[in-house]
Amino acid sequence: MRDLLILGIIIAVLPFAIAHTWIAVILWTWISLMNPHRLAFGFIHTAPIAAVAAGAALLSLVITRDKLRMPWTPPVIVLLLLVMWMCLTTVFAIDPVASATQLNKVMKIQIMTVVALIALQTRKHIEMFIWIIVLSIGYYGLKGGIFTILTGGGSKVWGPPGSFIEENNALAVAVIMTIPLINYLRMVTTRLVFRLGLLALMLLCTLSALGSQSRGAFLAISAMGLVLWYRSERKVLNGVVIAVIAAGLIAFMPSSWEQRMRTIETYQQDNSAQSRLGAWRFCANVANHRLLGGGFDLYTPMNYAVYAPAESVGTPVAHSIYFSMLGEHGYGGLFLFLLLWWLTFRCAARIRRQTKDRPEMAWTYHLAGMCQVSMVGYLAGGAFLQLAYFDLPYNILVVLVVADRWIREGGWHQEKVGAFGSGKPTTSAIAPHPAAN
Repeated sequence: MRDLLILGIIIAVLPFAIAHTWIAVILWTWISLMNPHRLAFGFIHTAPIAAVAAGAALLSLVITRDKLRMPWTPPVIVLLLLVMWMCLTTVFAIDPVASATQLNKVMKIQIMTVVALIALQTRKHIEMFIWIIVLSIGYYGLKGGIFTILTGGGSKVWGPPGSFIEENNALAVAVIMTIPLINYLRMVTTRLVFRLGLLALMLLCTLSALGSQSRGAFLAISAMGLVLWYRSERKVLNGVVIAVIAAGLIAFMPSSWEQRMRTIETYQQDNSAQSRLGAWRFCANVANHRLLGGGFDLYTPMNYAVYAPAESVGTPVAHSIYFSMLGEHGYGGLFLFLLLWWLTFRCAARIRRQTKDRPEMAWTYHLAGMCQVSMVGYLAGGAFLQLAYFDLPYNILVVLVVADRWIREGGWHQEKVGAFGSGKPTTSAIAPHPAAN
């Protein structure tokens, strides 16, 4: 039944996706983030539906009559430089064949990122893009939050098999990154039923992240909470509210969860933490000996024996977005990666400066602020996870770059109707919320 449902949705959407590239981007984003085919058990489970969505998007670029244009902003330029650098490091990788296999997966994501940058033009496109992100990842947050309640927080929450977010730690960070986007939709939505539903989803996503029992996720959500508190005007009141909610959620979790979180302080005695530190030392050694790093698929016993003989191989990943870029693409790759997110953060800051106290663009003010909070969650939680190539942070980059172009081109003059859930009047009539400052 699930197979037929997913197939039916794809078949129904494909004609519109071919006619309108932005719809193809929405379809691809749903498949790549939610991995709905992995929730089925029949023929659709292994069907190349992501390739179908990507093919529809590329075909649409040729035949669509919609406006298509690349925003040549600093984050976009650095993103393209980073992709070219990855291609270069693959050519000179320790194992070019194995590295090329992983590069192929990464290139699919980045090609669709470029397509999204070209295709998304209007506020409607941006908000529908955010809705599909929220619904795709929020599904697992909703499911995980309910599971955490039913099990009393005693079992880990896992993601869809065969995806970036299959592991409990990765799913937790993805859910945490989505919470600010849910909050954005809650802030700009005028319909009470949507506001209450989104608020409930935020709480369940928080429970899901805690229920993953991920220490990296706990640090990420703590960092996000600190940023939200720092930006609020009523720091005392908001600090008390955040503290009460946090205390209530933590009190719900079992003693085993608290004991696991306490191992952050005693990482010297934790085998998992020591394995991460060993992987980081290995990546640093590779970068110190090879200008272009070791390329993808680097973490083999043979390479450990050469570059870090004293370290245990452990799981074949870097356990960090930063050390992943360092070991696989050298100091040049790490520099471009850090520059990319710094410029993206600056883009969000510029949007907030330009739109503060301007009611007709209030939605972009809220959006940029929540995207910044989401990036804080990624950059904090990603320090302990292999998510350097995950779609979601690049989706946030797309949102900010397209919103920045919308402002520069005076989009508020042409658009009068809000996207799904905005209600009437449109969100442009909503003043910036004090908590977003």
